[in-house]
Amino acid sequence: MMKHILDRPIWSALETAHADLAEGSEKARRYPPSIVPFAASADDAPESLDALEELPAPEGSMILVEAGPIAIPPGLAVVTEASVVQMVAERPHERISDPRIEPLTETDAADMLALATLTKPGPFTLRAQSLGSFWGIRSEGRLVAMAGQRMRQTGFAELSGLCTHPDFQGRGLGTLLFRFVAGEIASTGDTAYLHAYAANTSAISLYETQGFALRSEMNMRVVKRRS
Repeated sequence: MMKHILDRPIWSALETAHADLAEGSEKARRYPPSIVPFAASADDAPESLDALEELPAPEGSMILVEAGPIAIPPGLAVVTEASVVQMVAERPHERISDPRIEPLTETDAADMLALATLTKPGPFTLRAQSLGSFWGIRSEGRLVAMAGQRMRQTGFAELSGLCTHPDFQGRGLGTLLFRFVAGEIASTGDTAYLHAYAANTSAISLYETQGFALRSEMNMRVVKRRS
């Protein structure tokens, strides 16, 4: 049973703030694959897992993230899995401004995807902005750093997509954008949270210095239909 709304973050997002994006039923839902390949069942009941089994496209895969063990229906196979940590802001961050930071729009989608493809901050598509607002920093017209919001639940918003071009790392751009997005989330009254691979200790340490603390260890599985 889900004890906290963030224990099953994908399901709770698709049930609340992102319900308008949800595909599926009351037993299992997913985001449109063209936006992000996230999916979840309502619980581990057999009928919910049966519904989850029907969600992936024949050649597609889905990402599942939960606080507890992730149950998989027999018709799905695990492609890969990993341990993840979920961190939550311990305090509201102040809203900040910086002339270098600009909002990113649909016209920036190709540049955003190119930067995400290079730096691999996590699943990213041309339609990522359907999930929430993104901001970036450009240098001589080139997008060199960005961050934004991904999943949203009642009272919470996920800080995601944080990445900096390798040629511009070490200049504090990532930290600046991190603080900016955390402040934007706090300004709406929501609490910021994020996910990171448990093995990425350097990133976790950085997030701790920015006022985030571990809320829960999480599991992630990428699944597809059995052939």
